[in-house]
Amino acid sequence: MIEILLVFLGALSRLVPHLPNFTAVSAVALYGATKLDDRKQAVWIPVLAMLISDSVMEVMYRAGLSPIQGFHGGMGYVYAAFIVVSCIGMWIRSAFSYGRLALGTLSASLSFFIITNFGVWLGGWYGYTLEGLTACYIAAIPFFRNQLAGDIFFVALLFGADALLRAFVAKKQTI
Repeated sequence: MIEILLVFLGALSRLVPHLPNFTAVSAVALYGATKLDDRKQAVWIPVLAMLISDSVMEVMYRAGLSPIQGFHGGMGYVYAAFIVVSCIGMWIRSAFSYGRLALGTLSASLSFFIITNFGVWLGGWYGYTLEGLTACYIAAIPFFRNQLAGDIFFVALLFGADALLRAFVAKKQTI
């Protein structure tokens, strides 16, 4: 239950004002894939949490309460990247170590950056040339910095909260 609660809290953190791309998106996917027992749930519970937060964001957008749409043309790429990050979480889970967690966090940031910005390029904003693809990735570097910082922060927060909550529950059970 701790895992599901933390996944949903992480996903809902997107509703709090934040720097562009400084979110718990990748951290939620990594954490869910690493900690949830059932492999199908490890992917679909974080996806469901993201879908709920996207729905709330869309309602807020349509009500004029937020400038950010929940549903947009690039969602397919975002969710595909999210599932790739979940697969990275499965790799971390297979032989958990903090070294794997650090490498997985960096890999999650990079894969999310590569997949979602490739989707932006396919949208035609930069032209369908190698120069356009390069320009697209260069323009996205500031967002990548925020994403990497957010991934590191939220991975530490989710995995740290998990460890603290487990220690608290274990202590309560021994009393």
